[in-house]
Amino acid sequence: MSTTRAAAAALSAAGVSIWLDDLSRELLDTGELARLVAEDGVVGVTSNPTIFASALAKGDRYTDQVRALAERGVDVDEAVFQITTDDVRAACDLLRPVYEATDGLDGRVSIEVDPRLAGDTVGTLNSARRLWATVDRPNAMIKIPATLAGLPAITAALGEGISVNVTLIFSLDRYRAVMNAWLEGLETALAAGRDLSTIASVASFFVSRVDGEFDRRLTELGTPQALALRGEAALANARLAYQAYEEVTSTARWQTLAAEGARPQRPLWASTGVKNPDYPDTMYVSELVAPGTVNTMPGATLAAVLDHGPFGADGAPAPDTVSGTADEAGELLDRLAGLGVDYADVVDGLEREGVRKFVASWDELVATVSDELARAAALDEGESEQ
Repeated sequence: MSTTRAAAAALSAAGVSIWLDDLSRELLDTGELARLVAEDGVVGVTSNPTIFASALAKGDRYTDQVRALAERGVDVDEAVFQITTDDVRAACDLLRPVYEATDGLDGRVSIEVDPRLAGDTVGTLNSARRLWATVDRPNAMIKIPATLAGLPAITAALGEGISVNVTLIFSLDRYRAVMNAWLEGLETALAAGRDLSTIASVASFFVSRVDGEFDRRLTELGTPQALALRGEAALANARLAYQAYEEVTSTARWQTLAAEGARPQRPLWASTGVKNPDYPDTMYVSELVAPGTVNTMPGATLAAVLDHGPFGADGAPAPDTVSGTADEAGELLDRLAGLGVDYADVVDGLEREGVRKFVASWDELVATVSDELARAAALDEGESEQ
């Protein structure tokens, strides 16, 4: 077995699903995504406004579609919708064999609701419904942010049988609220007579952004005690989240749903590319290995894991680095609080910043498509005058 296959196999054997945090028409058209699935252990894909903005801003693989949309007089929001759902549908089709081979566990492709609706429950739910109906693939997942307005939309979407990837989770309290929204959604679906085995969900708990903000504050403090704790907060936060997941999935409430065919809402570690170059580039993978989890990695992180991830050479599963660590993780957060670093202030700020960043990326995406539509319309007009 090659080193690449060994690393992917070690993670899979430990119960970790590798999803790629990237999607573009280039990945689809060149066969690179198919290769990652066939050779590098990728069993799912996540996308977000930033990823689509980047994809649209480079290359010419969207030119023909944009021109066709311009000829039809489609407005920019509808053009963005059609372009992104086409990519997600194609990725769903590519990953359909994985979905079937894993009985629906993996082979999932996520697309996010318009982030401008993060404070609008009804708008978010309507966006989720339209995305789900338009992609029209059982292995799609609709990403809904874990904002206060997003929680009831999550419940309602799941209750209607829509598979949901809950995104932008930073705090432990909000994560518990997300799990409650998930359970309520399944209970609603059950009461409506839906087949619970067809409804999937993951909870995307963000990682590196947490260290980014905690580290910034610790650096500002500048004491030896503060500096020694840099690079520790995100792992502690995620490990406590996993403990919360284990607690919820051991309750009678969950067991009742499981007996009806419900699937667990797996924790998904998101934002796993390190922001600080001084940290190991595989840190948010090797230090967050736990059964029943997903790790969605940007391409560079996936390449690093497959190239020099600290597991796989001996053929054994990657070691569990999460289970049983909750007490130590809790003590770490207590030490941060003792230094005056306010956990609630950090995570609340990260949620607001996360929404702002996704809205900014969405605006960039809209601007890019708007420019392309205008260019295509001008080209068509010029050709018609000849």
